[in-house]
Amino acid sequence: MRFPNARILVFAKAPVPGQCKTRLIPALGAEGAAQLAEALLCHTLERVTNARLAPVELWCAPETTHPLFLQLAERLQLCLQVQRGPDLGARLQAAAASALGRAEQVLLIGTDCPDLDASYLQQALQALTKQRAVLGPAEDGGYVLLGLRREALSALSLLLTKMPWGTAQVAQITRERMRDAGLAWTELASLADIDQPEDLALLER
Repeated sequence: MRFPNARILVFAKAPVPGQCKTRLIPALGAEGAAQLAEALLCHTLERVTNARLAPVELWCAPETTHPLFLQLAERLQLCLQVQRGPDLGARLQAAAASALGRAEQVLLIGTDCPDLDASYLQQALQALTKQRAVLGPAEDGGYVLLGLRREALSALSLLLTKMPWGTAQVAQITRERMRDAGLAWTELASLADIDQPEDLALLER
């Protein structure tokens, strides 16, 4: 692996109908939304593990025991971890702090961005050899990737607490908070993610 002292953390909900990709249920139905969540999860993990850039950890919600998580862990040799915390920010913070206790750099990603590939991840990890943070913005105003070095550990709470997740302000607020924390960062190209019914056209692209 090119970056053995890094960790790539993939965050995923179990693909249970009615409990994942809920904003897509009006377009796909509960079963269809869950099937898409499963497909995106498998696609993301296969890309990330095949890239062989750094050890990969799958951070699962609500538990690691869903059959798909167990199958993927065995097939792709993944480390499974349970997401802990009352909201997304707390869960990201806890996972990042845990990983930075074991590694020098960490990338936090979800499974909603089909275009997030090995080249993009490599750019992010390469950026962390020079800067303390890296941001991969989403076209909708959120972000598809956040990367931090261990030296940025003290900024985790500032970056992830009381964030209006799911809104178009997330990336901009993150930039402002990185400035406030004195973090120099590298910003990557914007990518599209699949969150809303209108995003489904991106799958055709």
